[in-house]
Amino acid sequence: MMNLKAYGYIETEENLDGLLPGRITESQRERFTVMTELGEVTALLKGSFYYHADMRTDFPCVGDFVLLRYSESGDSLIIKVLPRRSKFSRADYTGHAAGYAKTVLEQVVAANFDTVFILTSLNQDFNLNRILRYLTQARQSGGQPVIILTKADLAADYFPMLAAVQESIPDVPVHVISSHSGLGLNELAYYLIPGQTVVFLGMSGVGKSSLLNVLLEKHVMKVQEIREGDSRGRHTTTHRQLFMLPSGAMVIDTPGMRELGLFDAEEGISASFTDIEELFSQCRFSDCRHQTEPGCAVLSALNSGSLTRERWEQYQSQQQENRFVQHRSSYLIDKRAKDKTNAMWSKQAKKNGGRKQ
Repeated sequence: MMNLKAYGYIETEENLDGLLPGRITESQRERFTVMTELGEVTALLKGSFYYHADMRTDFPCVGDFVLLRYSESGDSLIIKVLPRRSKFSRADYTGHAAGYAKTVLEQVVAANFDTVFILTSLNQDFNLNRILRYLTQARQSGGQPVIILTKADLAADYFPMLAAVQESIPDVPVHVISSHSGLGLNELAYYLIPGQTVVFLGMSGVGKSSLLNVLLEKHVMKVQEIREGDSRGRHTTTHRQLFMLPSGAMVIDTPGMRELGLFDAEEGISASFTDIEELFSQCRFSDCRHQTEPGCAVLSALNSGSLTRERWEQYQSQQQENRFVQHRSSYLIDKRAKDKTNAMWSKQAKKNGGRKQ
């Protein structure tokens, strides 16, 4: 029998009631591949998952631990998603909940990981602002961020780019690697230990597939050539998948990782810009807007150069996006609260013979 603990499963107090625990390793539309103690099985979703079309967070995703009703002769049935210890959510602007075309939905695209590899290539597509944005997403997810600068063999001099990252983000580990030459790959072993799950985050063309092939010690992912004009490439992953490495660690690769939008990212933004938010408490007025007010600590820091204009604009940009998404998703927040209240009243009414108290 398969030892599910090797896939990171931790015994829970959930009442299994004859159900089989497993971890989702692959997702293709409405069909899932699940690793269980009985081996790999295919599974579909219980019908109740589709009852609330707007509750995208209820849907299982790669990395989730689930309880399923096992079938020997066909597809098993996923009954329940177990609580997540970490997750990547993206703002889905294509919500089609009836009557709410402009609603921004939360879509969970990966779950239950320990470390987030933020990958960016050392070529003309290198973008520090993008790394900072990914860092906010990583911190919001609950995983530990690690920055991986790829394709060092193609960079004539990568030290200025490395220095820029280390100066802007001094509290996050940074590794320079080359999947082609093997440079720096030994440093990643620290994170790739048995039972640990790593998720890849980065734009297409940064070398995620090449790195995964090297870590797997076999060619399983197709590698696309990048465009010479802007050093970008097409994303070669066509569906979400969890891979078990020879080391016993796991890697989640997903096409959604390249296009995450900030969703409910207040904590992640605060963690990424603690230096700025610490200035707010030093302003003369508690309701300071940091524009023209006298005694503004932010304006003082900008004037002295201790806070760069670029970093202040990065903070404002992320906060603006987060506020927009929060506004658009407020319908879901209200609906969930109402559904919870209605469910409570319904349960109470049944206890009282159909009478509400």
